[in-house]
Amino acid sequence: MDQTDYREYRERLGRHIKCLRTALPEATAGFELLRRGALAPGVLDGKVKERIALGIGVHQGSKGCIAFHVHDALRAGAGRAEIEGGIGVALLIGGGPGLMNGAEALEALDQFEATVLPVTTG
Repeated sequence: MDQTDYREYRERLGRHIKCLRTALPEATAGFELLRRGALAPGVLDGKVKERIALGIGVHQGSKGCIAFHVHDALRAGAGRAEIEGGIGVALLIGGGPGLMNGAEALEALDQFEATVLPVTTG
C-alpha cells in the first residue's frame, strides 16, 4: 500500500475539481446538482448517506471517493465504529479487492479522525 496522505490528497483533488468546474461548467454543474440532491437530508440523514457513499467508493476502489467520504462522514457526525461498520459491508460486497480498498479507507480514517470536527447546526 502506498503512503497516501489523504488530507493532502483531498485538498489537491479539490483544487483540480475547481479547475474542472471552470473548464467544464455545464458538465460539472449537472454532477454538483446530482451530488447535492443525493446527499440532502431526507429519510436518511447525512452521516448514513456519507457512509453509503464511502462503501461504494471502497467497492469501486476510488481513492478520491474514500478521501472525500471519510472526511464528510466524520463531518456529518459519524463515529469511527460507524465508519468501520460501513467499510465492513463494502468488504462483503467487494471480496479481496474490497479488503485492499477497505484498508485504504481505514488509513484515511486514521488521518482525518484527529482533524475533522463535526459540523453543528443550530
